[in-house]
Formats: sequence, structure tokens, C-alpha cells
Amino acid sequence: MQEKINSAPDTTADVEHNKTENFVAVSTTTSVLLPRWARLPINRCNLPADILGSLTFQHAPTELELDGVAQFHRGLFALLDKIDDPAERARAFAMHMNAAFYLDEPEQAGYTPQATHKRQKADYLRMMRGWSFDSDGAEGAALKGWVESRFGLLPRHHGGPIRDFSGVAYRRYLEMRATALYGTNALEAQLDLLFTYCQYELARLHPDETHLTLYRGINRVDDHETQATLDDKHRVVLFNNLSSFTANRERADEFGDYLLTALVPLSKVFCYTRLLPGMLQGEDEYTVIGGLYEVGIAAY
Repeated sequence: MQEKINSAPDTTADVEHNKTENFVAVSTTTSVLLPRWARLPINRCNLPADILGSLTFQHAPTELELDGVAQFHRGLFALLDKIDDPAERARAFAMHMNAAFYLDEPEQAGYTPQATHKRQKADYLRMMRGWSFDSDGAEGAALKGWVESRFGLLPRHHGGPIRDFSGVAYRRYLEMRATALYGTNALEAQLDLLFTYCQYELARLHPDETHLTLYRGINRVDDHETQATLDDKHRVVLFNNLSSFTANRERADEFGDYLLTALVPLSKVFCYTRLLPGMLQGEDEYTVIGGLYEVGIAAY
């Protein structure tokens, strides 16, 4: 599985300094392909990883559906169709999650007071809150592992760059992922439903849109895998299989000296803080599934 990977060239020298112009990537090339070492040959989605992780998908996205999730929970979505208020839909979703996975009755899911590892609170909300606190923690490993399993996109960073699949960083990620999932109540199935609900809500809130303009503040351009330099304002970047963005440009400024601007397909948004009002922390944070993206880049 290990393959030699060429390091990305230094791209900091030709970054244009501009704090006011809104750099938005435009479709200029589709010749850059998702590398084989960044994806798996199989997944649990309606599209393979080499398609959903491609530039073509960013430019012309379609719906992403996880195998059988919407069909299994069709009663929930039939109920949501009848509710006009997003906050009320969020409450209905939370109630369904509690009932479907016995989140309020862990003993019904097989937990006992004598259990050595008490993981009954390790649910989808705890994973998302943990991600917001530290994306390189155990919760982050569980979420990246879920993306790897469902979409076939391999993680590129977890507590350090992952370039060698026999190396320390990848082994550490696997250990943290296993620890985070151990003893939980169908945690990955909870995440399946969370993603499907997120896609349902985005379709209702943005019926005529395909993309969101999102921002990500970074300190070092070299920390991201640049696959192509299009011009002094645009790059093709291979993102981690799960990354945080914000819809607030000024908020992104607080997280680094460089600002990445991306047109993100709605179908690649896993979750966002306003999806579940009062349940998730963060300010306009969007958790985005990775792959190749054309991005605009500005330095301050």
C-alpha cells in the first residue's frame, strides 16, 4: 500500500498579498486527477472516490447518497417534509436519533453498569463537539475514519502529515480511530444519518444552489498539498478527507496568515453548526468532505 509521494513545491513565494479582494476559484483546469494514494477502490456511496474527490465533481457536483440510509430512515424524512420550521425539524431529528439509537436509554443498547469501558455518551454530538475542540483528537480520528469508510477518501493529516501508510502518523490515527469507535452504539450509523439529514436540510434551505463560498484560514501554505499552481491567486489543493471551513470571512482571518477561498459543493458538506441549533458549538463552521479543490489564496 505504501507508495512514494513527491513533495509539493513551495507555493508561498508567488502568493499575492491582498486582504480585501474576494478570491474565488474558477474552473480553469480539470487535468489534475485525485492521486491513487489518496483514495480507496471501494466505498459505501453512490459515486466512487476518484469521482467525488475530483475537480470535475467540484465544478459540476451531484447528490451524494450513502447506501440505504435514507431508505432505512424514510419515516423520519417523511415527517420532516411536513415541518416548515428548521428549528422544529432539528428537534424532530434529535428525537429520532435518540429513539433509533437508544441515546437516552443506553441499557436498551446493551450497556451495563459493570462495563469496563463506559462509552454510552460517545454519540454523534460528542464527536462533533470534540472535532470543534481538536480535529486531531480521538473524535477527529473517528470522523476521518467514517469519511474513509463511507466515501473512500484517505486522511492526509492527523496530528501530523500522513504520507507513509506504514508510518507512525497513520498507525497513530488507526489506534485513535479504533479507540474512539470501541464500545459505542452504532456510532458510524449515527454519522450516516447526520450526513443524510444535513444534505436534506441544505437542499431545503438552498433549493436553487449547488455551492457555498467558504473560507479557511491557515498559517502555512506548505501544510496543504498543492497539486497544481494555476496562477498567482489560484491553486489546486488536496485537502484532508475532512476539514473545517467557515462562511464568515472575517472569522477565517483569525486562524492564520493565509486565506483559502473555495466554492464547496453542497453535497460535500458533512455538517454545520446551525444544522442543530443549541447543540453544536462554533461560529458558522462547516465540516467539509475532502478531495481536490480549486481554491483562491490571499496572504495578509
